[in-house]
Amino acid sequence: MDTRKKIRRKLLAAHRSARSWRMVAKALLSTRHPLLAHIIPIRRCNLACAYCNEYDDFSKPVPLDEMLRRVDRLASFGTSIITISGGEPLLHPELDDIIRRIRRDGMIAGMITNGYLLVADRIQRLNGAGLEFLQISIDNAQPDEVSKKSLKVLDQKLELLAEHADFHVNINSVLGSGIHHPDDALAVARRALELGFSSTVGIIHDGNGQLQPLGPHEREIFEEIMRLGKRSFSRVNSFQHNIAAGRENNWRCRAGSRYLYICEDGLVHYCSQQRGYPGIPLAEYTAERRHREFYTKKSCAPHCTVSCVHQVAVLDNWRGPQTIDSDTAQAPQALVQMSQGRARD
Repeated sequence: MDTRKKIRRKLLAAHRSARSWRMVAKALLSTRHPLLAHIIPIRRCNLACAYCNEYDDFSKPVPLDEMLRRVDRLASFGTSIITISGGEPLLHPELDDIIRRIRRDGMIAGMITNGYLLVADRIQRLNGAGLEFLQISIDNAQPDEVSKKSLKVLDQKLELLAEHADFHVNINSVLGSGIHHPDDALAVARRALELGFSSTVGIIHDGNGQLQPLGPHEREIFEEIMRLGKRSFSRVNSFQHNIAAGRENNWRCRAGSRYLYICEDGLVHYCSQQRGYPGIPLAEYTAERRHREFYTKKSCAPHCTVSCVHQVAVLDNWRGPQTIDSDTAQAPQALVQMSQGRARD
């Protein structure tokens, strides 16, 4: 890497860090705005990982005009960060325009991808659009019947990112249900750090987004990866120690308020694993509703494994006791199926 590229990347990293800290300060001063929103521009994915319940193989991209309206609506809430997810967001033909709109509206732009579609030119276009954070989850060292997101397949993509990406890259390894070779997670974490990326570890949830405790060997690997990733934002993942041991977490979930999940149909849900509630169109989602959800207890929270929602809640866990009981223990499956049916039609 030449000197000019190193200097540019350091300056961009410093700018990202400053923006992130301003977002933290804003969040500490006020609870009235969302910290993080996940938006889904396309539900379709080019893979079919056996444990995943967040994709299909038929959905069309959400039209660009509609996605821009959703981004602008989130900006009007004072949202700090928008992360684009899926499905596989790189399948959306106008993804770069969505990223540009997020940046134009003053929000931090992130993306979660399986990485398969990354080539040098595509990475450069993401640089040009203003992407700031990217995460790839790698499930194993060799592809198997559970997941094709393997280090063997994706290592060349990681090298391309190390060479070309001006945005921050985090590699998430996984442990838990369906992962046959837990030692692979450690190999993934070490490779990520070797390439200059940050590294985190996730614990795969069951079909309802609830925890399944790790075995003794998996817990050893989990603790080692957590130590390796101490320099990254994984240091705010302390809740995962309870998840690894199968213990409940006592925390205040702010889904529906500080964290919003907007599906491809433009409906606001608690999170990817609780789709169906509240199920209100983003265009009709009010400040009063966000305020109510801030103080609403989520009965699924003690066994939740959704890291992004936990991380967002950290900044408010010391305040705002939740006194309102949620209307549902978890999203009614019928509503999820209805949403999927609309997408299929």
